[in-house]
Formats: sequence, structure tokens, C-alpha cells
Amino acid sequence: MSGHDLPFELPAVGLGTWQMWGEDAERGVRDAIELGYRLIDTAAAYRNEKAVGAGIRSSGIDPGELVVVTKFPEEEAGREREVLHTSLDLLGVERIDLWLIHAPLDAAGSLRIWERFLEAREEGLVRAIGVSNFLPHQVDALTEASGVAPAVNQIAFGPHYYDADVAPHHAARGIALQAHSPFSENDLAHPVLRAIAERHGCTARQVLLRWHRAHRVPTVVKSTSRTHLTENLDTTGHSLDPVDMAALDRLGINPTPGQRA
Repeated sequence: MSGHDLPFELPAVGLGTWQMWGEDAERGVRDAIELGYRLIDTAAAYRNEKAVGAGIRSSGIDPGELVVVTKFPEEEAGREREVLHTSLDLLGVERIDLWLIHAPLDAAGSLRIWERFLEAREEGLVRAIGVSNFLPHQVDALTEASGVAPAVNQIAFGPHYYDADVAPHHAARGIALQAHSPFSENDLAHPVLRAIAERHGCTARQVLLRWHRAHRVPTVVKSTSRTHLTENLDTTGHSLDPVDMAALDRLGINPTPGQRA
């Protein structure tokens, strides 16, 4: 699942922390780590990096055993260094494992941010750099202009947005795809999803995560419930069969993600 420039493996399931704040965020991160999550995803725009950092510290784990991901808000272009140092301070880590541009600007604007990202990586402030919510042509434009492909593109990738060309496009360029918001960006009550879950004796959430695994796309999922956190890591049970996969793939009605997470 790793891109050519990714110095670590992306776990199949990581913890997302969008709309988690304060004590809930700290407890959610601590619980997730105790249950076995090893990738923690946040963003400067979430306004929760301090709580996420507190959760990491209270877990007692060495941060070196985690993949800590945060995102730079594109509207702060020109303040990359200041925002990065704030993220480092709030998270309480010496360096960020994966730093992402949260969403694209125009080609020139994204390139200016990317150049600062490259500098931060060269200085060792971050281990790997990537983007989020970029469309394939925007990834190509950034790569062509800079000569350096993002290690990761984190996007809304699920049955609702399924586009069969996206994963091969990224794989051919050595870019790892990572999916965000699999539960909020898909209809958990969709009859196709519910029927497959019932047939396999699992939840709709687990069906979605098995779909992502079958497509070899790691996911970032948000939960503060220990029950759901445990459920999301459960890889036992039967894999989806080709008929299930085809039915879910056909749900793709809008291949252009409409939400920034």
C-alpha cells in the first residue's frame, strides 16, 4: 500500500479525528491506540491537535510506533512553516510522519505550498508529504510542475464515489491512495449494503471496510465508541465475494468527491 516515497506502511485502518474535540478526542485517541490502531489522522483545521497529542501521550505508547498524520489548511498558504511548527507543538511530537495539503488550490497555488512541503521534508520536520482531496489531473499537474509526486492522496474513496480508474492511475505513479470518511460519505442504510451485511453476518461498516481492503485502499475512520473502534479492526469473517464487490462497485454514482474531510 505504500507509495514510492513513503517510509512506512499505511495500516489498513487508521483513526480519523474530524469533529472530535477536547476530552472526547483525547479519550478516543487513547482508546484507539490501546485497541491496536497505529495511524492517527488529524488536521490543523480540525482544531483538535492538542487533544490528539494528549491522547497519544496518555496511551503510553512511544510515538515512534505510530503514524501521525496532519494536514495543512490551503487557505493558510504562505504560512506553511508557522503552521507546521504549531502542529508539532500541539501534537507534542518531534516530527510529523505524514503532512498533507488539505485540499487543492489552483495549480500555481498548490505548487507554492508543495515547494514549502519539500523543504520541510528535506529538513527532517516531516517524514513524508502528500495531498488530500486532489483529483487525478491535479495530482499530475503538481507532479509535473515540481518533479515530485505526492506519497499519498487521501480522498473520499468508497462505493458512492467509486471510479475504477482512480486506483490504477495512482498506482502507476507510485502514489498511495488513502480513503477518508467511509461511513459519512456512504449510505450505511443502502439496501445493497444492508443485504450484503446480513448475508455475511456483519455490520454495514464492516462491509465497507472489507470493500476497501479488497481494493487495497487503506482507510481512515472516525469513532469514539470502543465498540465501533473494535469492530472496525475486526478482519475475521469471510471476504466479500466477486458478486458482492461488483454490486458495491456499481453504487458509484458520483466519482467526484464533494466533501473535504
